[in-house]
Amino acid sequence: MTCRVLVLGGYGQFGSRIVEGLATDADLHLFIAGREERKAHALAERLAPVARARLDTARVDVEDGIETSLATLQPDIVIHTAGPFQARDHRVARAALAQDAHYIDLADGRAFVETFDAVDAQARAAGRMAITGASSVPGLSAAVIAAHIDRFAELHVVEAGISPGNRTERGLATTRAILGYVGRPFRVLQGGRWTTVHGWQSLRRVVFPGVGARWFARCEVPDLSVLPRRHPGLRTCEFRAGLELRRMHFGLWLVAWMVRAGLVRDLPRHAERLLAISRRWLGLASDVGVMHVDMAGVDPAGRPLKLRWSITARDGVGPRIPATAAIVLARKLARGTLRGTGATACVDLFTLDECLDALRDPAIETSTQVL
Repeated sequence: MTCRVLVLGGYGQFGSRIVEGLATDADLHLFIAGREERKAHALAERLAPVARARLDTARVDVEDGIETSLATLQPDIVIHTAGPFQARDHRVARAALAQDAHYIDLADGRAFVETFDAVDAQARAAGRMAITGASSVPGLSAAVIAAHIDRFAELHVVEAGISPGNRTERGLATTRAILGYVGRPFRVLQGGRWTTVHGWQSLRRVVFPGVGARWFARCEVPDLSVLPRRHPGLRTCEFRAGLELRRMHFGLWLVAWMVRAGLVRDLPRHAERLLAISRRWLGLASDVGVMHVDMAGVDPAGRPLKLRWSITARDGVGPRIPATAAIVLARKLARGTLRGTGATACVDLFTLDECLDALRDPAIETSTQVL
């Protein structure tokens, strides 16, 4: 039986990668949806020669009439990629569940994910799953920890980071999401205590073999809440991101201080202008993106152990990584291999091997090293 999958924001930075990944599945009927249907048509036409799935398009605005649109399209699965989720509520999830559809989103907004259990009762009543954070964080990072947890008797520290290649195209929603926490206070678990820190500060330099040094700064992501709940023995949980081009990375660090000083009060309002500036430098630096997850604790023999898992994406394929969790989950739901009901963050729903199998690409490499 064909499964109807609606991808909201389906022609965007991550939505298009999800559509491309699922278009190879003959048992799916994909709806590429968003506010600009001409962009959806353009993607459908580009994929048509190689697609095995049935492709259709639809104009859907998540902020206006989403309930009516879903009632018309009758999807079995709704994949929501239309951020920024820092500015969204759970209306789309509720609308999907009201139509007896499973729901998946790529939310990177900490508050959005923290409060997602508000739709749990509706999901259970509908007999469906509602999954939030099906992206690099916390989806992939949680799978990385699960794949290595047996090497630890006690896991005390998780410190992760993402640095996309500068030549990788960036979207407005992601830019707004980042600017929303630059210079702003938030809480992190550090040394066994919850501590207030500020966005895009606390600079850190990390060297990756074959890539070189990248700079990172603090970001507020769902992992900061989700992972300490999943692993109660954690004493430190931190996440940082970095911009490869140093003029951008350190420029944003300086802006963070301006926000803290009250000199800039609404940084997301400048997202379009700052994005336009960054695109002028799109041809500089590289197309190599990296993500790392550092884990530290003690091994079963009581000895200190610190591991670094990393993934490197070359040739500009980095945006495939945050899109892959949703692809894996949609396939499992469509084929009935992911069972259960209720609302949950994207933790313990797929293995690292399942994710990497869906990501298989000669331009993508992973490694695990003892530090």
